[in-house]
Amino acid sequence: MIAVINYGAGNLPNVVRALQHVGAAIHVTDDPAVIQAAPAVVLPGVGATRDTMQSLDNLGLSAILPQVISSGRPFLGICVGMQVLFASSEEFGRHACLNIIPGIVRRLPVGQKVPQIGWNQVRYTSAAAQHPLFAGIPNGSDFYFVHSFYCDPIDPGLAAGETDYGIRFPSVVVHDNLAAVQFHPEKSGYWGLQLLKNFVTICQQASAAASPVTLPDSELSTLANKR
Repeated sequence: MIAVINYGAGNLPNVVRALQHVGAAIHVTDDPAVIQAAPAVVLPGVGATRDTMQSLDNLGLSAILPQVISSGRPFLGICVGMQVLFASSEEFGRHACLNIIPGIVRRLPVGQKVPQIGWNQVRYTSAAAQHPLFAGIPNGSDFYFVHSFYCDPIDPGLAAGETDYGIRFPSVVVHDNLAAVQFHPEKSGYWGLQLLKNFVTICQQASAAASPVTLPDSELSTLANKR
């Protein structure tokens, strides 16, 4: 079961439909206990990082998500769901984000049409070599972007995919169990669905390899009531 976090993101229905289309068993939730117990998690997102952080704070998820990621379970951030993983953002004034990935979210350069809306190529870096997220997806494939800000990690080696839009920026980051994409795979046609299918396969393999986990009675009750 993949927990898809519902904090009010506008792309949530499209993400849910796309994941279901590729065969994912999903549970849409804003419950911290359910998210903390889930075998895998997806964080969708559109809009501004500040608004997203406020929603995550209000739901009590800001403290939970770093724990989920550090536990080693598969995690996928999409668009703003990627940006809030960084330490801070400059959008509407400098503010703190989840601080899972060291780096800053910056505005796309002056002279470009902002936001970037439409298709653009994703070029793989050495970090993408043989990564299962990219299985069957050719280097240079087009994905659909809608964003005004980009992620600038302190460690450039985290970038598994890069895209040019007045500047070359990381459009995919991967590190161990964590993957995040600046584009919208749920709007990216065949290759977007392939990427989501690959993530589902990663989740299935991780679940099969994981040792059985005994959940506290309180969390078992929460999960039972959510079904």
